[in-house]
Amino acid sequence: MTDYEPGVCNIGPAEIARRRDGGVVGLAAGAAVIAAAVGFGLPKPVRLLAALPLFGGASGLLQARARFCSGFGLRGLANFADLGRSTAVEDAEDRAADRAKALRILGAATAVGAGGAALSLLLP
Repeated sequence: MTDYEPGVCNIGPAEIARRRDGGVVGLAAGAAVIAAAVGFGLPKPVRLLAALPLFGGASGLLQARARFCSGFGLRGLANFADLGRSTAVEDAEDRAADRAKALRILGAATAVGAGGAALSLLLP
């Protein structure tokens, strides 16, 4: 784990690409939910369902940009090898730094998901 930096970077290029791609799909899905709800004249509360894919999309893109997997951070793992080959982070202070970073990413993704869905209620 030569590229590992506690609370800063816990994934390599393959994992970053996976999160970036998933993020784009999630944001597109959230936009599609909102567009469909508006286009078909569904009740406004249906638009709130967009919060889930918007959260997922924001989470993926934030993780890709930060080079940090929140799931790995919460579980004390890192991966700079092939997909699916994570290694354990042994140091307790490093794991604590990773958990804190993971929670910040998840908090920001939650804000994007909830905020985007809430803003969609302002559409006609």
